[in-house]
Amino acid sequence: MEGRIVRIISNLMSVEAGDKIYNCKPRGKFYHEKLTPLVGDKVIIDEVNNYILEILPRKNYLNRPAISNIDGCIIVTSLKEPNLSLLLLDKILCLVINNNIKPIICFTKKDLLNNEELKDVQKIYDYYNSIGIVAVYNDELEKLDKITENMTLVLTGQTGAGKSSLLNRLNPDFKLETNEISKALGRGVHTTRHTEFFKYKKALIADTPGFSSLDLTNLTKENIRDAFIEFGYDCKYKDCYHQNEQGCNVKEKVQNGEILKSRYDNYIKLVMENVSSRIIYKK
Repeated sequence: MEGRIVRIISNLMSVEAGDKIYNCKPRGKFYHEKLTPLVGDKVIIDEVNNYILEILPRKNYLNRPAISNIDGCIIVTSLKEPNLSLLLLDKILCLVINNNIKPIICFTKKDLLNNEELKDVQKIYDYYNSIGIVAVYNDELEKLDKITENMTLVLTGQTGAGKSSLLNRLNPDFKLETNEISKALGRGVHTTRHTEFFKYKKALIADTPGFSSLDLTNLTKENIRDAFIEFGYDCKYKDCYHQNEQGCNVKEKVQNGEILKSRYDNYIKLVMENVSSRIIYKK
């Protein structure tokens, strides 16, 4: 029987097949083939003995969070407690875009901002929308409903950003556990410890554990460059790296405000971080 893995806790995998949930274990061959089943995998199961027999080809997957066959990724981004990290946001965007997954930025905790902070955030909100990356606030539920209709989605973002809180806001019946920010650590405390799909109207949304950092080692310099989609719109050279190339006008557009300065600064940081990581790895 064909089904889909909707939850993994330890070595027990919940597979939805034929309107039923089967709690299955993977066959030992996956270990020998170095193939790890992921939430989102379409699989063939032995529904009598509760084994996963085969993992069907994936259209895409992410390592962190570990999930496959996703249409869109809601990047839950805290504006305060924990404070907004545009570098982390742009890093996640790189991973999502390079896996052919539609990115949707959801800004949370807007109510904690003062008027000046809110003005600055609104400029960032408007900028991402202007370049074709959808951005919403977590109180714009109708807008989020329209964007995500009929999609299979994953929530991702740093620990404490409000992923489970967003799901509870979408549907209070989910009753997912949430925690306050740890004052001692200055960051979020993990509440979600596994990846699991939830049905929401006409969408399927996976909640995932949070994180504080990400690794782009598997991406090339070209992958990172192409994820900053607006640079390509504004540059006359197809293979330009928008750094010191003569005639490239991207830096000029940063200076006159047409390109968000944080986007360009983060691009340079991520390229340099990627190059440094590869040199260390080769050594």
